[in-house]
Amino acid sequence: MAQPIREWPEADRPREKLLENGPETLSNAELLAILLRTGDASTGQSALDHGRALMTTFEGSFRRLDEASVQELCAIKGIGPAKAAQIKAALEIAKRFAQEEIKRGEQFRSSADVFHHYRERLGNLRKEEFHVLLLDAKNRKLKDVRISEGSLTSSLVHPREVFLPVIRESAAAVILIHNHPSGDPQPSQEDLQITRRLREVGEVMGVRVLDHIVIGKGRYVSFVDDGYWDF
Repeated sequence: MAQPIREWPEADRPREKLLENGPETLSNAELLAILLRTGDASTGQSALDHGRALMTTFEGSFRRLDEASVQELCAIKGIGPAKAAQIKAALEIAKRFAQEEIKRGEQFRSSADVFHHYRERLGNLRKEEFHVLLLDAKNRKLKDVRISEGSLTSSLVHPREVFLPVIRESAAAVILIHNHPSGDPQPSQEDLQITRRLREVGEVMGVRVLDHIVIGKGRYVSFVDDGYWDF
C-alpha cells in the first residue's frame, strides 16, 4: 500500500513545497493534490496519485479538465462528486479571476497584459469581436468599447465607429483587439488592411494606435511584438 502524503519527507509534500518555495514551483498534479486534500485509504492512492491520474486523462491541460463534465471527472478512479465539485469550483474561480474587469486608471505595460485580460473573454467565442481599448497619455485605461461582432471587414470596422468613442473620451492612445474563433491568431490580409487604415486615421487625428492584439485559443499575436507593424 502506498505511503500517505503526511508520512512523506516534508520537502516532498506538495503543501509544504508550496509554502516553502511558492506555488509556481509545483507541477499541475501537485497543485491538484493540494486542492483534493485526501486520497483513498482503501486503495492506498494519495491525493497526488489522483492529481496525476487527472492530468494523464486530460492531456496535462487545465483547459481540457475544465471542458470535462462532472460525470467524466467521476469516471477517474478515486474522484467522486465531492472532489469533482472542488475541481470545478477552483477552475471557475480561475476563470472569473481572469475575466475581472481592469478598472479605469489601471495601466497596460505590454501586449501580455492585454492578452491576460481578454483571453477568457474573447478566446473561446464562436464569433469574431473587435474591441478598442481607450487609454490616456500614460497608457491607463479609460474605457473598453466593443466596435463590432462578426467576420472582420472594413464595413464592420469603420474608422468612424472606432474613433468616435476616442473623441468622446478624449483618449490619447488606443489598442485594437479582436479574436479568431478558429483558435489561430495569425493575422489575415483583412486584419492587415484594417490595421493599416486605422493607423493612418489615428496619425491624422493625433491619436496613437499602440498595437493590434489578435487572440486565439491560449495564444495571441501582437502586431508590434511579432513583426506585423511595418508590413
